[in-house]
Amino acid sequence: MTFLTPLLSRRPRLAALPTRGRPSWRWLAPLLLAPILAQANALLQPSPLPLGYPPFNAIGDADFGPALTAGMHVQRREIQAIANHPGPPTFDNTLVAWERSGRLLARSTSLLFSLNGADTNPARQALQREFAPQLAQHRDAIALDPQLFARVDALYQQRASLGLSRDQMRLLERRHRDLLRAGARLAPDAQARLRAINVELSRLGTDFNQRVLAEVNDSAVLVASRDELRGLSDAQIEAARQPDGRWRIALQNTSGQPLLAQLAHRPTRERLLQASLARNARGNANDTRALISRVLQLRAERAALLGHTHHADFVLQDETARSVDTVNRLLAQLAPAAVAAARREATALQALLQQDEPGATLQPWDWAYYAERERERSYGYDATQLRPYLELNSVLERGVFHAATQLFGLRFKRRPDLPTYHPDVQAWEVLAPDGSTQGLLLLDLYARPSKRGGAWANAYVGQSHLLGTRAVVGNHMNIPKPPAGQPTLLTWDEANTLFHEFGHNLHTLLSGVRYPSQAGTAVPRDFVEYPSQVNEMWMTWPSVFANYARHHQTGAPMPADLVRKVEAAKRFDQGFATSEYLAATLIDQALHQLPAAQVPAPDQLLAFEAQVLRTHGFDTVPVPPRYRTPYFSHILGGYAAGYYAYLWSEVLDANTVQWIERHGGLDRQTGERMKRYLFARGGTEDPLRLFEQLVGHAPELGPYLDRRGLR
Repeated sequence: MTFLTPLLSRRPRLAALPTRGRPSWRWLAPLLLAPILAQANALLQPSPLPLGYPPFNAIGDADFGPALTAGMHVQRREIQAIANHPGPPTFDNTLVAWERSGRLLARSTSLLFSLNGADTNPARQALQREFAPQLAQHRDAIALDPQLFARVDALYQQRASLGLSRDQMRLLERRHRDLLRAGARLAPDAQARLRAINVELSRLGTDFNQRVLAEVNDSAVLVASRDELRGLSDAQIEAARQPDGRWRIALQNTSGQPLLAQLAHRPTRERLLQASLARNARGNANDTRALISRVLQLRAERAALLGHTHHADFVLQDETARSVDTVNRLLAQLAPAAVAAARREATALQALLQQDEPGATLQPWDWAYYAERERERSYGYDATQLRPYLELNSVLERGVFHAATQLFGLRFKRRPDLPTYHPDVQAWEVLAPDGSTQGLLLLDLYARPSKRGGAWANAYVGQSHLLGTRAVVGNHMNIPKPPAGQPTLLTWDEANTLFHEFGHNLHTLLSGVRYPSQAGTAVPRDFVEYPSQVNEMWMTWPSVFANYARHHQTGAPMPADLVRKVEAAKRFDQGFATSEYLAATLIDQALHQLPAAQVPAPDQLLAFEAQVLRTHGFDTVPVPPRYRTPYFSHILGGYAAGYYAYLWSEVLDANTVQWIERHGGLDRQTGERMKRYLFARGGTEDPLRLFEQLVGHAPELGPYLDRRGLR
């Protein structure tokens, strides 16, 4: 029962012991009950299921508190043993020992945070509020341990003479850099302030995420008459029906809402988009503006403590972009071209609007609807014609999985015997080319009120040769669930997102590294989207597309003329798509390039956002940013000052697609090269070096501009 040792070794203070009467033995209860507690709490033991797959059916919410507490105590003892090692520091007794530490804590935290994203409840939210600051303190206790840093620093200073392999050198250099960036060399008073900032930020981050989820549910639009839903299919209308006879349009996390492309009733479109844009800034309990302002101030203060001009400078120094100037130049180059393209598109849409509403001016809630009309006029089809050919299971198994089989030799097998945390979740076994188990995959694709918005991938278990572990990954989307017995017919964007998120899964499943901190997606934020964006290309690869794009009732392939129309419209509406993304990216950078004293007050936050958009010309087109600041979850999470990462990764992606198209396409030879230089290497090398090894040259902007039709 070594994992309980730290808890069981605690003794009450003498003052708490009884001084008269019968002695109290209550302090012995944890010791006497340890075997029972360990058996009752599945988190306190490694999972008995394959590959450490979480035993969801055996874990209760009450198990997390004891497991997290024990996990922190165990890892602190492990780290103290490293820091206090009597011998001189070596790579093995310092860095390898560090890599082996914290397994109980990692198991417990990854599961709690994953469940709070995918299927939250009040108990799990309370746990996250309680433990987020404790986990922040725990991380700082390790990062700011002077003896630990002294050992790592000693190894770093003599690194050239240690005979390290490339992945070992990378591990040493990254650990040393991470400790410096965490404040290891700050004075004690500065470290104390840094600790306080990190604790407060952890509380604010948890609060923000919970408010965003509550608000997206609270902001759903209720419609009283069926006529207000004109343009939706019967299945979509039935899925939105409520017990009281009204219809509920649930919101997704982006500013734009998918149903805007179909709703013919203009007032309903306006209500829907206005409800989306107003989220978290309505003055109710879910308003996030004061919280965001405080976060920005704290981040700026922390950056200054660490010697940086602002938070963006702190973040970008550690990304492949390397500097704020690089990102600003890229955005300044692209913004005018995107706005110009959006203006051209708006002119055509305005003409269509005039036919329906003489004298009306094109508004943001009109764009998606008339863009579909323009697509039909210019290319002879609209998005609803595609959906019968994009049935979920076909896209998944005959598309996403098929491409992975052709490229990497992977096979996929349902595992209904493995427990899941929700009835909608599926478990799959991923088989390597030799038939052995490569990893396990959980697919959680339907929307529900307990699930945060958007789409994401995560790892429950990471791959590591050192620890002998293989990947257990999750794939999460928010596809509206159809009525019972009805097929799930995807939009084009939803099908594309499924390929995208599976690219993240592949990055983890195909990881082949020694050390756990370098596995899979443990790469800079502006590189992590690159493999997943490359994986999107297989959605329209002719052999893959022909394999899955079949009518859900007849099995007939999508007609050749419709396929040609889809191909011809590849650059359609790219001015809008690029503008909404760049607008959000510019807001992110502007907010994080402020010193603490210049951060907008809560009531000025949206005015600052509007000024940023005016400065770059985005106020001249009816295109709202993909996310407005109050519900911009990316920048309150891991993409702070890093939302540009999708753009940067797409530049790499466009170069890579061009290389693949010229060098064999979808075959095992291409797959082996991609695995060797991209998917299997994780964080073992400089990311841009991996890119250049794969495609043979440095990144070029041209392929991206061509893809987007911006030159």
